[in-house]
Amino acid sequence: MVYAVKQGCTLCGMCAMECPVGAITIGKQGAKIDPEKCVGCGNCAMNCASEAIVAVE
Repeated sequence: MVYAVKQGCTLCGMCAMECPVGAITIGKQGAKIDPEKCVGCGNCAMNCASEAIVAVE
């Protein structure tokens, strides 16, 4: 399972700091998760203050 960022990202950067594989980048429009790098650990979603990260199949 991989994760994706939905609307509501506040650009806090917590997800990127907690990603063990560096799959997340923070841009002007919000966080982006590279599905090729994501290992599905869920650290990003657990640490997202705005609850903008969701699991996708």
